[in-house]
Amino acid sequence: MRRSLAISSLVGRLTQYGVVRVEKLGSSYSTMVQSHKYGHCTGGAKESSLKEEGDAHAVLHGGQEIERSQKPRIGENVSRKDRFNFLVSTLLDLKDSKQSVYGALDAWVAWEQNFPLASLRRALLVLEKEHQWHRIVQVIKWMLSKGQGNTMGTYGMLIRALDMDHRAEEAHRFWVKKIGSDLHSVPWSLCTSMIAIYYRNNMLEHLIKLFKGLEAFDRKPPEKSIVQKVADVYEVSGLVEEKTRLLEKYDYLFTESHKGSAKSTSKKGKKSESWTCHPFLASQFNPCIVS
Repeated sequence: MRRSLAISSLVGRLTQYGVVRVEKLGSSYSTMVQSHKYGHCTGGAKESSLKEEGDAHAVLHGGQEIERSQKPRIGENVSRKDRFNFLVSTLLDLKDSKQSVYGALDAWVAWEQNFPLASLRRALLVLEKEHQWHRIVQVIKWMLSKGQGNTMGTYGMLIRALDMDHRAEEAHRFWVKKIGSDLHSVPWSLCTSMIAIYYRNNMLEHLIKLFKGLEAFDRKPPEKSIVQKVADVYEVSGLVEEKTRLLEKYDYLFTESHKGSAKSTSKKGKKSESWTCHPFLASQFNPCIVS
């Protein structure tokens, strides 16, 4: 009550001096500074008027700061679940436009005090389930443009989405720019995904370069499917000696004891990636080796 009287008094005083035009909008005020001409005022009157305007302006802005600090943020009265559901439905319904997606995400994130990374990751999982690969690419690129989501998990989802969206070359460029320079610590799951992308899209030189780079750091492939892909590529590239060396080096992956160990690991939730032979490779030799 006291604050309302103070603001009313202030508004009346400012209106009297003609410093602002005030419009009552519900419980708040909209103000606009007006220009004045002091051509007929004396020097002393000018100084007095300007001082009064300055004092009034300072008081007004002080009152506005108090109002702003006490005003609830947009979306505070909306539950987190409802905000998440609204995000997902919006992303699914938007037209295929980068500007539309980025604009919707900018507006949605403005509701949050902190960047809602966890909610966005959940939304990406929903989009992945719906096979919305192009939309996943748009959302992740928007996140990265905000300096958020710079993790191997996000990178892995992006290169997979790019591949599924038939953009293998772009997936390769992203790998080289963000991931491939750190092969000594990149998770094997990511390396396996990239090898599979190169294999399916007939990017044979990139596949060999990646595998040799991993070998240079003495990183041994955890699955025989990786070795089989590389062996296939060596064969169609005419590198028979390289293929023989590779199979001899990692022959332990093909033994019965290792197969049993792999099955045991799979039961614990660590399943090996299944794959099919690329048509180009299949046309070069028969039968195609498939894990």
